[in-house]
Amino acid sequence: DVVPVAAGEWTSDPFALRAAEGRLYGRGACDMKGFIAACLAMAPRFAAQPLARPLHFALTYDEEVGCFGAQHLVSGLRQAGIAPAVAIIGEPTDMRVIEGHKGCHEYTTRFSGREGHGSDPGAGVNAVEYAARFIVRLLELRDDLKSRAPRDSRFVPPWSTVQVGQIAGGSARNVIAGHCAVDWELRPVNAADAAHATGTMRDFAQAVLLPAMRAIAPEASIETEVIAEVTGLEPVSTSEARAIAFALTGAESAGLVPFGTEAGLFQAMGMSAVVCGPGSIAQAHKADEFVSLDQLSRCLGMLEGLVPRIAA
Repeated sequence: DVVPVAAGEWTSDPFALRAAEGRLYGRGACDMKGFIAACLAMAPRFAAQPLARPLHFALTYDEEVGCFGAQHLVSGLRQAGIAPAVAIIGEPTDMRVIEGHKGCHEYTTRFSGREGHGSDPGAGVNAVEYAARFIVRLLELRDDLKSRAPRDSRFVPPWSTVQVGQIAGGSARNVIAGHCAVDWELRPVNAADAAHATGTMRDFAQAVLLPAMRAIAPEASIETEVIAEVTGLEPVSTSEARAIAFALTGAESAGLVPFGTEAGLFQAMGMSAVVCGPGSIAQAHKADEFVSLDQLSRCLGMLEGLVPRIAA
């Protein structure tokens, strides 16, 4: 589960590990195969222990495109009646203990209008134009969400954010566009903002845009596909995961990050969860991605510290 590689940007083969100057280079080395490698290196040590408390490794898929693997895992755990107590998610945090992050909701809204000759725009329904109006409303919503920032929010930025990633539609400049799709995302600081944002855009599409489209083309439609709605990790006053991570790393405080992880999914099913792993998010999703040997050593030290805590 890694992001794509742009041709020509890497100085070495991104899919062949390269060691140089205390760093390990490769796509995914930081995000987050370094943590997986550390876990696998420790597996024989854990397996040799008579454990008083069970320890599990969960390797999930498609985190980058919607945390689909973690959602599948959580569903399976619920069905099986299995309820782990603590989860440590090894995303790159420079081995800092992270107790909170925003959610990540991803959507594609598709507009279907009626094609026609560009010389008579009123005879058709231009899907691109209605998509543009939808985007304008998204930008207005973005400003609205700023005003809803919780007074005690520790996030950067402190409010929920909206971002438009892609728009695609139309076939030629002299053809009324029959179809258009908008890819957008919402990163809420809380569930209330998520409900407010999605409800606002749903109502605008159904109550304002769609009636105007169907006044000309009854067959017109607006449909929003939910790509993923991954809940955030909410900081809590009492956290066993945070206490364990403090004991293992020597940290005395926990932070927040703006990027999303699978931690919120595990928290939502009742686990105490934190994020702590080797490498810096500043190296993720870019050319010549790397994780330092020092970070991997610190991660191994954290995992080594688990042994006396779970051994019989």
